[in-house]
Parts: sequence; C-alpha cells; structure tokens
Amino acid sequence: MNNILKLNYHRYSLPNGLEVILYQDKSLPTVSINIWYKVGSANEKPGKTGFAHLFEHMMFQGSQNIPKEGHFKYIQEAGGTLNGSTSIDRTNYYESVPANYLELILWLESDRMGYLLPALTQDKLDNQKDVVMNERRQRYENQPYGLSWEILFSNLYLNGHPYSWPTIGWMDDIAKFELDDVRNFFRTYYAPNNASIVLGGNFEIENAKKLIEKYFGEIPKSDSIPQVTAPTQNLSENKKIINEDNVQLPRIYLAWHSNKAFDKYDASLDILADILTGTKNSRLQKNLLFDNQIAQDVSSFQYSAKLSGSFIIISTAKPGINIDVIKEEILKEINNLIANGITDDELQRSKNSIKSSYIYSLQKLDTVIDHMNHYNFFLGEPDSFLFDIKRYEEVTKEDVIAAAKKFLTEHYVELIIKPKSH
Repeated sequence: MNNILKLNYHRYSLPNGLEVILYQDKSLPTVSINIWYKVGSANEKPGKTGFAHLFEHMMFQGSQNIPKEGHFKYIQEAGGTLNGSTSIDRTNYYESVPANYLELILWLESDRMGYLLPALTQDKLDNQKDVVMNERRQRYENQPYGLSWEILFSNLYLNGHPYSWPTIGWMDDIAKFELDDVRNFFRTYYAPNNASIVLGGNFEIENAKKLIEKYFGEIPKSDSIPQVTAPTQNLSENKKIINEDNVQLPRIYLAWHSNKAFDKYDASLDILADILTGTKNSRLQKNLLFDNQIAQDVSSFQYSAKLSGSFIIISTAKPGINIDVIKEEILKEINNLIANGITDDELQRSKNSIKSSYIYSLQKLDTVIDHMNHYNFFLGEPDSFLFDIKRYEEVTKEDVIAAAKKFLTEHYVELIIKPKSH
C-alpha cells in the first residue's frame, strides 16, 4: 500500500511562473495531464458571476491554432479521454492518451492557455452563453430540487461572500456576459503563473521537460492576480426558508458553517458524516429509514473549501410524513451523539470505509494526478497521500464529539423544498 501512497515526483517552475509536477510511471501504456487554474466562481464579483464556468465551455471552442471542437476531435481520434470541471476555488482540465501522444496533449493545453483570445469571437460567446443558459434551465431551474444548493448557500453565506453564488452563475449575469469582460477575466486568471500542471504516466523526464518548455515557455504571465479573501461568517440566528417546487415529496436541507479544507476538524467531520449517514447501520439511516420509516433517504457530508466549509444533512420525506418530524429526529440524533458519544466500532468502521474507498480510487492514474494537484493547491505538497490518510487514522472518538459540539450546536440554515400547492 505504501508504494501507492509515497510517490516520486519532480517539481519545478518555468520562468513565467507555471508550476510543473512530473510523476513518471513507466508500467502504464498511457500518459495523462491534469491542469489546475487557481480560479473558480469565488474569483467573480456580485453582478458578474458565471465566468469561471463559462470558460469550461469556451476552452473547448478552439484557439489560435486549433479549430472549434478540435480539442475533442484530436483526443478522441488518438483513443484518449478528456474533460474539465469548475468549482468555487479552481478550474481543471484533463486528458489521458496513449503514451506516444504526449506532445499532442501538451500542444493542445498550451494553445488554449496562451492563444485562446485570438479565437474568442462575439459569435462564439453568444453561442456558449446560450448553451450555459440552457444548461442552467435544464440542470437547475427545471430539475426537481435543482435550485436547492444556490438557495442554501446564498443564505448560509451573506453580503457578497465569494461562496454565496452558484458556480454556474446567476441567470441575469449569464445573459449580460460582455466580450470585453470575458477577455479581461481570461487575461487575469488563465495565465501560467496561476496554473499548475501534473503530468503522469509513461514518459521520459528530460523529454517531457523539453516539450513543456517548448509549448509553455513563451506564454506571458499575468501582471496581477487578485487574491480572494473573505471574513469568517457566523449565523446570528437559525434561518428557515420554504421553497415550493415541482416535486412529489418534501425534502429538508440543514447546513452549518464548519471547517475549511484540511483544517483541525475537517477529517473528524468527514467521519461524523459517515457515522450519521454512511451505511445502513449509520445513526440517521437506521433511525429515519428503518426504525421509524419516515424518510426515503438521508445523506450528509462535510464540504470543505479553501476559505471555509459547511456541514450539510439532507433528507426526503416518505409520502404523508411531515418534514418537521424528520428535522426533530435529525437534531435529536445529533444531540444524542454529542451527549453519549460514539462507539469504538462506529469509529473503526468509518475509518475503514473512508480508507478503503480512498485506496481503491488511487488505482486510476487520472485520480492520482488530480489528487497531486489538489494537495499542491491546498497544502503546497503534491505527495500528501500518507498525510491525508493519517489525518483520518488519528481521529479519536473525542475529536468526533468535539467537532459535532463545535459546529452542529451553532445556528443553521434550514431549507425545505415542498410540492407546489395547487
């Protein structure tokens, strides 16, 4: 196991600030690239939201030397896979191809990093604006419970906090995207000194370094990259929001402010979530789904990000069950856990579950190099696999109770999505 979790890697930076992390594994037939830009929806401003997610679309629309949709065409013809994703803190793009296509993926990524703007036209923007608006309608506005997250977070985080708007952006803001604003956002954030590349798999180190210099070395850096800061927020009272939606059954969301990523109680809160809802024997599944049979489902998780975190519990009522009854049972179970503690078995089962799913995930090169970028971003050390798993191994029963006491006895946001009244 330790050889999976203790990696040899080579890290350096180009003169333009691009951080490069090379992880060689010649036992594989493939090579994968994973690039993180340190820009997410948190880098936007009220009234101008949705830019980071827009670029997840624009980056596949061609650049100076690559035709529209060419990125997909080249990778798929090489027998590879590719995608991108946007979160509140970062955007990433990744490709995996047979090892002999190493130069192809470096060329593709460098062309859109350095030479996207010459190909960014009003027509392309208008086209992708429509695509994003349609995505928002389909995935959020016309999806059962689809607006829940943005309602929840815009109430948990207040006064223009960078986590208070949805990653996809508000519809009014998307409709108002201007070409100059989009260009300026790209110039500011999609620069080599705001990015890190992890290259993993079957390649020769010296050859990779030469190719990276060839394709990325001339891209100019951004002059100034604004840093995102936000004061720690606390709720001064419980907040209850009731939203009618086109749903069959009422659902409750409870959200508390909690620890940011890798902070003191972050791992303890992951374990707490698993003890509450991770398995059929977990506290809330046993209570709500099996013993009392009042809920269709229940889940919980610790969502830890760069500036702060939140702990969230969600449950959908069974037909005819008052949602307030479910809330009472959830809060009762939390109070019981704080008052009476957890068992050795609960703690060990949770640790085993988290550890085994983590180890299993590392069988894929794509996951390994994404973890390396993740650790580099949050911790400044790409090889933090053992450190990460050790965090969970060291959690005690007292830590779990302390975490529950510290965060889940504070004020919370309660969101109820209920069927529309006719």
